[in-house]
Amino acid sequence: MKSSFAQFDRLDAKITEWMARNGVLLLRVSLGIVFLWFGALKFFPGLSPAQDLATRTLDILSFGLVPASVAIPLLAAWECLIGIGLIFGLWMRATLFLLFMQMVGTVTPLFLFPGEAFTRFPYAPTLEGQYIIKNLVLVGAGIVIGATVRGGRLHAQPHVGLALES
Repeated sequence: MKSSFAQFDRLDAKITEWMARNGVLLLRVSLGIVFLWFGALKFFPGLSPAQDLATRTLDILSFGLVPASVAIPLLAAWECLIGIGLIFGLWMRATLFLLFMQMVGTVTPLFLFPGEAFTRFPYAPTLEGQYIIKNLVLVGAGIVIGATVRGGRLHAQPHVGLALES
């Protein structure tokens, strides 16, 4: 029985070490794919499920000064830049700044259009509201990635990380 547990423990340690070595990279690339994909959809009218809400939000945030014909391609390019930056690890501080600024804009429909974001405010989101609220995960992912831009990394065993930092 002890032998089985020891084998499991060794396997678990190897898997955990692999996750610590590769997790942030995989998180960065997968987050980049999401941004690139969703941004690219906005270049093609009618393909993005968020296009109408994004158009109306951008109209309000720009005080009507930026027409949708400019705002949506600009947002699409912005999201694609974030995606490319994340996928290839380019200019990470600037990429993450763009990501966090975009997330601020993304959450505003919850306040600008609560009737469309919730069936019962504030606890029963519509599909659009769920689409917006899931962005909390994207923000969390951006924070984890941001913690590594100055050389930070994950450690499979906390005591190893503490020994390196001392």
